[in-house]
Amino acid sequence: MKILHIDSSITGPASATRQLTAKIVERLAGQVTYRDLAKAPLPHLSPELLAAGRTPPEQLDPALRRELEAGQAALEEFLGADVVVIGAPMYNFTVPTQLKAWLDRLAVIGKTFRYTANGPVGLAGGRRVIVASARGSALGETSLVDHQEAYLRTFFEFLGVTELEVVRAEGLGLGPEPRARALEGATRRIAGLAIDRAPLAA
Repeated sequence: MKILHIDSSITGPASATRQLTAKIVERLAGQVTYRDLAKAPLPHLSPELLAAGRTPPEQLDPALRRELEAGQAALEEFLGADVVVIGAPMYNFTVPTQLKAWLDRLAVIGKTFRYTANGPVGLAGGRRVIVASARGSALGETSLVDHQEAYLRTFFEFLGVTELEVVRAEGLGLGPEPRARALEGATRRIAGLAIDRAPLAA
């Protein structure tokens, strides 16, 4: 099993999502590709980068060519994975900008989705996505200010991923005891993850 392990928290060893993704990957066991988006962020999309995709590589500025190659590498890692484990803390009601920049490299027409007369069709099914979610407050699953988990579900559904699971630790900012309880609950959820289920067919 090929696992793509993504961390995006900027808080280092104190990060709840980093602790949780490590436990998830350890439980799954497999060939792991690791990407730390806080330590090695992908550049955000720019007009220059967008134009570069339509320009012969030999005509590109070396720095721009490296940016284009970095995005292609991120896409290939995603498409090559059976399971994608993502650490996604909530920052200001949504995901970290570093994670958003990575997601933008995955949404590539003709690679992970296509448009049809009946609407868009995802092309990236057949892989399992597990999100380690962390929140300072306790929002539950239906909060109107959740542009974090809801966004990730929508994004991956658009790409054709039908198997997305969330391991959530919330209320982390309410004090040491609520934080400890939340992490314990998330750890129990990880212990209950299925580890022998094959990814769904695309």
